[in-house]
Amino acid sequence: MSTLLYSLGRWSYRHPWRVLLGWVLLLALAGGGAGLFMKGTDNSFTIPGTESQAGLEQLNRTFPQVSGTNAQFIVVAEDGQSVTDPPYRDAIGAAIADIEDLDGVLAVTDPFDDMISGSVSDDEGAAMVRMQFAGQSTEVPEETVTALEDIVDDFAAQLPDGSQVQLGGDLFALSVPGVTVTELLGLAIALIVLIVTFRSFVVAGLPLLTAVLGVGLSMALIFVATAFASVSSTTPLLALMLGLAVGIDYSLFIISRHQDQTRDGTDPEESAARATGTAGSAVVFAGITVLIALIGLGFAGIPFLTTMGVAAAVAVAIAVAVAVTLTPALLGLVKGRVLGWRRRRPRKDAVPAARPRGFATRWVSLVTRHPVVTTITVVVTLGVMAIPALNLGLALPNAGQLPKDDPARIAYDLTSEHFGPGANGPLIMTGTIVTSNDPLTLMTDLGEEIERIPGVKEVALATPNETADTGIVQIVPETAPDDPATADLVRELRAQHDRLLDEYGVDLQVTGFTAVAIDISDRLGGALLPFGLFVVGLSLILLMVVFRSVWVPIKAALGYLLSVAAAFGVVAAVFEWGWFADALHVARTGPIISFMPIVLMGVLFGLAMDYEVFLVSRMREDYVHARRAAGGRAGRRMAIEAVRSGFTASARVVTAAAVIMFAVFAAFIPEGDSSLKPIALGLAAGIAIDAFLVRMTLVPAVMALLGTRAWWMPRWLDRLLPHFDIEGEAVERELALADWEGDGSTVVVVSEGLALRDAADAPVYGPVDLRVRPGDALVVTADDPHAARALALTISGRLSPSDGRLRVAGHLLPERAAWVRARVSLALLGSTEDPVAELRRALAGSPVLVVLEGFDTLERLPRAARDHALGMLRDAASGRSLTVVATVAGTPADVAAARTLLIDAGLRGIEPISLPTAITDTEVLA
Repeated sequence: MSTLLYSLGRWSYRHPWRVLLGWVLLLALAGGGAGLFMKGTDNSFTIPGTESQAGLEQLNRTFPQVSGTNAQFIVVAEDGQSVTDPPYRDAIGAAIADIEDLDGVLAVTDPFDDMISGSVSDDEGAAMVRMQFAGQSTEVPEETVTALEDIVDDFAAQLPDGSQVQLGGDLFALSVPGVTVTELLGLAIALIVLIVTFRSFVVAGLPLLTAVLGVGLSMALIFVATAFASVSSTTPLLALMLGLAVGIDYSLFIISRHQDQTRDGTDPEESAARATGTAGSAVVFAGITVLIALIGLGFAGIPFLTTMGVAAAVAVAIAVAVAVTLTPALLGLVKGRVLGWRRRRPRKDAVPAARPRGFATRWVSLVTRHPVVTTITVVVTLGVMAIPALNLGLALPNAGQLPKDDPARIAYDLTSEHFGPGANGPLIMTGTIVTSNDPLTLMTDLGEEIERIPGVKEVALATPNETADTGIVQIVPETAPDDPATADLVRELRAQHDRLLDEYGVDLQVTGFTAVAIDISDRLGGALLPFGLFVVGLSLILLMVVFRSVWVPIKAALGYLLSVAAAFGVVAAVFEWGWFADALHVARTGPIISFMPIVLMGVLFGLAMDYEVFLVSRMREDYVHARRAAGGRAGRRMAIEAVRSGFTASARVVTAAAVIMFAVFAAFIPEGDSSLKPIALGLAAGIAIDAFLVRMTLVPAVMALLGTRAWWMPRWLDRLLPHFDIEGEAVERELALADWEGDGSTVVVVSEGLALRDAADAPVYGPVDLRVRPGDALVVTADDPHAARALALTISGRLSPSDGRLRVAGHLLPERAAWVRARVSLALLGSTEDPVAELRRALAGSPVLVVLEGFDTLERLPRAARDHALGMLRDAASGRSLTVVATVAGTPADVAAARTLLIDAGLRGIEPISLPTAITDTEVLA
């Protein structure tokens, strides 16, 4: 990965305009596609496989008058008057007649109808008119909504002065979130932080440019996707928030590394390539962790949440791609101006001990000097911050969470005041009554029975449909839609299923949009534990792969859990307890949006792993170098010094990244959408807590406590886990061996001390020293045919060696294995039923080197087939320098015969070698 990114960074630096124009063209195409195909977002929430959703689908087929979205307007009479008085009653009747003529209106309930109860308040001071529409809220024609608003406005104008009329209901309950000027404040803070970090106005603008371009592309693609999938209105804003935060930070990491290198005297082009290969590798790893966590939102099995996770993952993936391509391209445009303002250097005659130490050095020294006190203090602090999370309630958004001056919120509050909070979220029980001989009496009896259940304020309607095959019971709870008591009532109604079925013979389902919201909240709450186990387990595995340690991943996972719990506590303190609610413009305290916890856990996981990687990888690098310098010996003092030096080297960039992310997320809190506001607060709090309390305080303290044990891992586990070059070690090794090329440009295969060990640490072959030049044919034999096969796989870039150096076709292995596999062919002749066809495949495409495993198989073929195979070799070698490495498992006579066959094919046979015996010189035979 790092070598690929190194080459990509160099190419982007050399061709900046191509890269920039390429991304701008993609943005233009995506923007054009959004303009042509965009259908708008969808605020409807569905949850397949639940009772409430099944009930809605049944009602849609048999009782469409109550299955779609609804609206209502409430009429409040002037003090001392009654809505039953003629001025009100007559005007309401006329308004109902006008509304019934609108397109898409299925039914309008007259509050004065004897069949309907609860639509006139007990004091007759208010009346409520309910309307039912076909389909979900997004399917109601805009013309119908506008006409409805006009009718209600005209109706209100006819009423006596002092009366109130307000339109609300599900059709108007959800607001479409948008971007406000406040969000730009986050970008302004990010710009200031970047200027301070880079000490350059020009360089500070580069991360913002890459982030804005990436966000623009991802947003355009999301709006294109609305033509093919249902996308909630919260999804684009979440992608915008994440895309800006990670886009700025990922570019920041690469530019910071490049700036440090150029200040140390590295050539700008070489520095850009190295920064992309090293810091870019960490960026790719960080992006992968965020992607996996976001895609893991599908654990809940809720389509709109899965879509939200995928859309946010697309924004993060684009941010990664932009960071590793456009960032080095922009560095190629600014070139030497990346250095920034010079810092004041201490006088040469100053005593080193007297020179002032930076804050990071002083802080990490304090933390590691008192690790036990620091650890206990941080853990207790985060534990106290998490206490409010015990009261965290979950619910889907409704009109009660809109700003107080929003018309739908006013209607919600008036309804609660005059009809009780439950009138804003009625429930429906429905079932098939086709076997009943008296459906009207049956539904009346059912309504009376259900009305006696605790928590039910009243049954507003109990009636069969027109064909008398389906009945509904409309229930008004005593509590609000997002009140936990309403969720308890839904569970109690479902618990009565069997009793009501036995007594009345009706298989009842509890449904309605309030029940759907409760089911979604329950499903999301149930998904938190498996999703948490998935995230924590993933972090353990990924960090073990990166750091080759057991304790570092465990410490990181526990720190992540502390950060999440504390972030939940901050959200609960604001939205449940009301702390600073007015300052943050929280319209109403109470339950938060249901998918906040799982989204927060997924996003914060990826971002927390970012900081863990950038901090701890530098500590590990310093520890490994110090131990190597000490001849492999390591002690506690060495481990602590590595923690301090690694922290000091990486604290500046991590601090800048955390401040930028906090600013971006926090900017969405004051004026943000009510659905997004708790997510933004949780992410802002989580980032601040995780970066400054956990990663930059708790982590160095725990690392100091662990000492050398922090880097312990069982040998069997080390061999089992794959290697991920997170800090660009492959790039550093390739640069260090840049001058090691054997015979220069003429060598095709060159190795020194090449060796391979198996999973049990037993030698397979080696050490092997090779020099194979163009046109040479080398025969390799071994007592164990597996050893020869392993060497063939190694030379062809299919297997990584354990020790030694190896360069094939000019590329260092295993770093450039992808390049080697593209130019080197491998023919497994010993394990195929048709060796001739396998050889033909290997020779296709004009490879510079052909590795023939089991070459002695050709000797045992019929003469015609063997001659055909040799003819193909001869044709391939004619007119160009074909190099062959062939493995043979046989006697010396077999080796000699194989060597003769290669020479007969027109190749220069060099002296055969036997594994594991190494050769230090080769004789080229004519």
